[in-house]
Amino acid sequence: MNIAKLDTAEIAYFDEGEGDAVLLIHGFASNAHTNWINVGWTQLLIDSGYRVIAIDNRGHGESQKFYSQDDYLLEKMADDAAALLAHLQISQAHVMGYSMGARISATLASRHPELIDKLILAGNGYNMIEGGFDSSEIYDGLVAKTDEAVTTKIGTEFRYFAKATKSDLKALAACIMGGRSYIEKALFEALNPETMVIVGTEDTVAMDANKLAAIIPNGHYVPIPKRNHMNAVGDKVYKQEVLDFLT
Repeated sequence: MNIAKLDTAEIAYFDEGEGDAVLLIHGFASNAHTNWINVGWTQLLIDSGYRVIAIDNRGHGESQKFYSQDDYLLEKMADDAAALLAHLQISQAHVMGYSMGARISATLASRHPELIDKLILAGNGYNMIEGGFDSSEIYDGLVAKTDEAVTTKIGTEFRYFAKATKSDLKALAACIMGGRSYIEKALFEALNPETMVIVGTEDTVAMDANKLAAIIPNGHYVPIPKRNHMNAVGDKVYKQEVLDFLT
């Protein structure tokens, strides 16, 4: 991983391949390796003729850690991505975000529309507008003093996932609260890029992906059969749908 000392933050990133750029933005408590590299996404895109940039979001992976909720507003994380593209002298890229990465990607497309070619919002749906699970349960799971002190299933799941990815639990606790704000429906209604909304059919985190795609002017919904929020990431149907969409 490379480190870019941007005006916004110190951001770690993967950058390999040649051709049109594809920026990959991972989900909460994950990182570029877990979300994209280890499951074959980066190599697939490189082999398909793309330059692939996979970012570690602030507070994640090898990127700079912050401990205030205000440092994890979606606007700030989106501006990190924009600043990285400027640092790499990339004037436009395809952008794909998974889960929280979809929230960041949509915000990036709204704030910096000139940077976006095609947009892929994966692992998230209309819940970005109306809300879904209670993120305070994840926060409680992350800040608990021991594993045994976590009292909810979702808190336990995210705590163990964060520990498996060797994450900074305090930074993630700030992130889950700072980045949980709902996105205005008008933002999606004003998106200009051709947009794919792609979600597993058994995903109970991402709600009403088809409803989200319907309000995006150039949006369309694609289901990933028999996949949930965690196991859809490396799915072969997901990968082929994205390749077809980009070409």
